[in-house]
Amino acid sequence: MNHRSLYRRTRTPFTLLATVSVGVALLFTSIGPASASGSPSPAASADRSGTASKPTVVLVHGAWADGSSWNGVITRLRSEGYRVVAPPNPLRGVRSDAAYLADYLKTLKGPIVLVGHSYGGMVITNAALGSTDVKALVYIDAFIPAKGQSAGEIAASEPGSGVIVQDPTTVFNLVPFPGAPDGDADLYLKPQVVRSSFAQDLSAVQQNRIVATQRPLAASAVTEPSGEPAWKTIPSWALIGRQDRIIPAAAQEAAAKAAHTKVQEIDSSHLSLVSHPDAVVRLITTAARTSWLYCLAASTRCE
Repeated sequence: MNHRSLYRRTRTPFTLLATVSVGVALLFTSIGPASASGSPSPAASADRSGTASKPTVVLVHGAWADGSSWNGVITRLRSEGYRVVAPPNPLRGVRSDAAYLADYLKTLKGPIVLVGHSYGGMVITNAALGSTDVKALVYIDAFIPAKGQSAGEIAASEPGSGVIVQDPTTVFNLVPFPGAPDGDADLYLKPQVVRSSFAQDLSAVQQNRIVATQRPLAASAVTEPSGEPAWKTIPSWALIGRQDRIIPAAAQEAAAKAAHTKVQEIDSSHLSLVSHPDAVVRLITTAARTSWLYCLAASTRCE
């Protein structure tokens, strides 16, 4: 086979993909999303105008969850005209997960409000370091680490966590995974821990769904120290559930104080993003409005 024929063969799938993409683009242009009144919906207007009016909200899930844990939050934010994305968090380790998210953030245009739940707080703290586009950090029932702190260290700093125990096999199912370093394993919450400590203010149906669909966290991620924190240069907000039995509220409060984070508290479990999405949205939009005004006043790159 000569080089010319090989080129034609390898080029064909990309040519086909380009043709399909153009067709899809024309289709959506001709249809155009619209509200019942015939006018574009706020969310559609925000998508078409990019970041001219509001920052993009990036939602990062934590351990034993996935992007669907933000569903209620996403629906509400989009109804207010925000562009929202919830990329997957690999849950392999603080450094590698932060690198994954940092690369993802570089594909977005304009200012960003970066939101992390639980272990996602470890990730956003590291991923946003040095970013000129991330204008606000929002922590939802999350770790707010200082340099050198690990998630396990923060959770154990105050009494009340249902997963910090001497024998981890009493709260986790440990499952091996390919390529795991010696002694490492994926951590799955046992069903009774989901019901008593992780999602105790959700319905039985919701709890059972979490048990069935949870995404595991590598055990090594729990003890991996955090790097230089982005909250030193980026304003931050935190929502703390007073009934949190994964990261005790007192531990979150101490971490938030050290980071000079603005705090709101709510009577919620570790999953306030599911049980109290309105409160979560209020905090995110407060951070978005504040950071957007700051961006304009400081004449920094807003779009």
